[in-house]
Amino acid sequence: MAVKIRLARRGRKKAPVYDIVVADSRAPRDGKFIEKIGLYNPLTNPATVELNEASALKWVMEGAQPTDTTRTLLRDKGVMLRKHLQVGVNKGSITQETADAKFSTWKNERENRLQSAITGLVSKKAADAKARLAEEVKKKEAKAAAIAQKKVVAEPVAEAPASESEPEAEA
Repeated sequence: MAVKIRLARRGRKKAPVYDIVVADSRAPRDGKFIEKIGLYNPLTNPATVELNEASALKWVMEGAQPTDTTRTLLRDKGVMLRKHLQVGVNKGSITQETADAKFSTWKNERENRLQSAITGLVSKKAADAKARLAEEVKKKEAKAAAIAQKKVVAEPVAEAPASESEPEAEA
C-alpha cells in the first residue's frame, strides 16, 4: 500500500481550509484517510500551519511520500530537516546530540525570521494607513480651499450692487 501525506480540503466556497492527512494514495482527495496530522489555512497572512510534528516525522520515516505542497509545509516546520538529521544519526555519521543542536539552532533562526516578517507586515500596514490618512487630509484641505475660493469670488459680486445703491442714497 502506497501511503501519501497530502491535503484534504474542507471549508466553504472560496474559503478553503485544508487538513494535512496521511492516506492511501488510491483514496479520493477528501475521502478516507489513515490519520489527520495537521491543519493548513492559506487565507491568513502568514499562512497558518498547525502540525503534529512527531506524528509527521514518524510517517515520513516510515516512507510516506508527501505531495509537493505538503513537502513545502513539512520543510517549513522542520520535519524534513529532522528526518535528514535522523537518517544521519541512524547511519552513524553524527550523534544525536549534534543533530538536536543543529535542529534547535535552525528552529531559533526560523522563529526569528518569522517574527521579523510578522513585525514588518504590521509596520507596513500601519505605514500604509498613515499614508492613506495623510492623503485624505490633503484632499479634504484642497476641497475646503476650493469652497473658500468660491465664497470669496461670490462675495464681491454681492457687494457690487450694494455699492451702486449707496450713491443713490446720497443723491
